[in-house]
Amino acid sequence: MNPLHKNILKKLAVISISSTIFLTGTTAYIAPSVEAASSSRDRVISIGNQYLGTPYKFGAQFGVTSRFDCSSFTKWVYSRVGKTLKRASKDQARQGYFVPRSQLVKGDLVFFTTSSRSGISHVGIYAGNSRVLHTYGAGGVKYSSMKSGWWNSHYVTARRVL
Repeated sequence: MNPLHKNILKKLAVISISSTIFLTGTTAYIAPSVEAASSSRDRVISIGNQYLGTPYKFGAQFGVTSRFDCSSFTKWVYSRVGKTLKRASKDQARQGYFVPRSQLVKGDLVFFTTSSRSGISHVGIYAGNSRVLHTYGAGGVKYSSMKSGWWNSHYVTARRVL
């Protein structure tokens, strides 16, 4: 296809989308996707809550729900809402898009370093109110505060996948 035809098709697509938005109204057109994302975020937290107290086991196999490591937990929970995540936390940190810490919303993935190195080695689910739903060490799946202390000082980044 020559560049002139591509340009004409792009303009027709813009006109078509603009007409659809104008005829349906922007609120009716945009609201369903915003509502669906919010619902998915709440559902992720609800699903994660079902596993509170489930033991932590480094290297836990995906799909086994009697024990989790951090990334098998996030991969499992997100799979329940139809979102496929990679297996390792460092790979999950490359999915979705970057979110500044000041703009976190429920359901965002939050990443930490658990060693003296600066690389990502832990992932959890942001649950609102500066809390992370995750699994690590004693107690298994639990909530931890990101406001101060260890998790605050080991925070690396966040990604939005919903």
